[in-house]
Amino acid sequence: MCGIVGVVASGPVNQLLYDALQLLQHRGQDAAGIATADGNTFHMHKGSGLTRDVFRTRNMRSLPGNSGIAQVRYPTAGSASNSEEAQPFYVNAPFGITLAHNGNLTNWEQLKAEMFRIDRRHINTNSDSEVLLNVLAHELETTSVGHVLDPATIFRAVAGVHQRVRGSYAIVAQIAGYGLLALRDPCGIRPLCIGVLDTDAGREYMVASESVALEGLGYRFERDLAPGEAIFVDLDGRFYSQQCAERPSLNPCIFEYVYLARPDSVMDGISVYGARLRLGEYLADRVARSIPLGDIDVVMPIPDSSRPAALQLANKLNLDYREGFIKNRYIGRTFIMPGQAVRKKSVRQKLNTVGVEFKGKNVLLVDDSIVRGTTSQEIVQMARDAGAHKVYFASSAPPVRYPNVYGIDMPTRAELIAATRNDEEIRRAIGADALIYQSVDDLKQAVGDCNPKIENFEASCFDGVYITGDVTPEYLNRIERARLAPAATEEAAHNQLSLAIEADG
Repeated sequence: MCGIVGVVASGPVNQLLYDALQLLQHRGQDAAGIATADGNTFHMHKGSGLTRDVFRTRNMRSLPGNSGIAQVRYPTAGSASNSEEAQPFYVNAPFGITLAHNGNLTNWEQLKAEMFRIDRRHINTNSDSEVLLNVLAHELETTSVGHVLDPATIFRAVAGVHQRVRGSYAIVAQIAGYGLLALRDPCGIRPLCIGVLDTDAGREYMVASESVALEGLGYRFERDLAPGEAIFVDLDGRFYSQQCAERPSLNPCIFEYVYLARPDSVMDGISVYGARLRLGEYLADRVARSIPLGDIDVVMPIPDSSRPAALQLANKLNLDYREGFIKNRYIGRTFIMPGQAVRKKSVRQKLNTVGVEFKGKNVLLVDDSIVRGTTSQEIVQMARDAGAHKVYFASSAPPVRYPNVYGIDMPTRAELIAATRNDEEIRRAIGADALIYQSVDDLKQAVGDCNPKIENFEASCFDGVYITGDVTPEYLNRIERARLAPAATEEAAHNQLSLAIEADG
């Protein structure tokens, strides 16, 4: 999961892109980057950290131009947490292209080998986004005649990208001297939408991962890109679009609605806030069948994304709703932090209890999901430490039993508490008096109620169905081994250091 944005405007876009990244910061806190185009010249600055930490006044002054792209990065499987893999990426041939990507390619290793062996292109990092950039560059090179581009040629190149690439990808790219290109994968897994702003100097265009970035900057939300669609806006503001995939189908990632997206966004015709309210309604029915309602004194959300579900659940069951946890907004998401020890320690830094709301009460805690279980265990213990008599726990999402390979950082079964445990075992592991999960069918129905036109969702982490059709058990084993190897090396180094300290002491 990353946040991407692209703009073609009538004036400088550096501040626009910076502000858009601030609005999309929830989609990635690992790195941030901006690349602008001033005529045929690209200007770029990127680095590790939050947007506000990466960019200073001097950096912004070095980003002239009326078009540009930007990204906030969240590391996924196979990627490293360092500035070398911060985006956008740049390649100088055949036309000069910058690119930023949200998603995860499932065949990037195969493509990387093809780039070297067949296309004669060198990939310098382990980022699938650099692979994607070079695939696009190669397709533009092979489809263009006399190294001249027009929209039809660009769309033929995108069709070539769709034929070669597998996985999830929403892309913004700039082609030097030509304009802004944006596209979405044929399965429509990762989100991308278009906004417009009419000015005295003409119409401006912005594409972004979420509608909140458009509306927060005064752009009018027009629509979502269709799966497989590409749009191109030239430097004079002319807009072109075309369907470039042979068999596109819309399968938006359902975890966006559960957890990832901001509640004030609308994605593929679904209000994220509205979807979370519906999740609370469906979860209320399951709670009522599992726990005598007279045994629940109060309903409490785990801030922030579970608030709508918890509030709707409490309203439907006629239970008191209280804010029992206060969130420190200056601590990063524990879900995406590396290492169990760091994650566990950060939970109590991130949340603090309001003791009076717990003392002597039977509390029902509502969270958006349970992934590793570490956070849930700590939260249950915090509730007990604050004086709760009984602690019930409800998740508005089903058990996360399978790895996600489409851009969410939970790729190994060993890290998923529900991968090898049943509900009762999970309840004991997190220390709750009762545990209630949303069902997979109710999850899909709740979100689908908000837009009945959507026939299917990408929900592989819940149901194990990988819609791109290329994810095999062998593939999952391979990425698991790749992820566990660095962790084993880090643990061995830590143990070796500990032995050295003991010997020295």
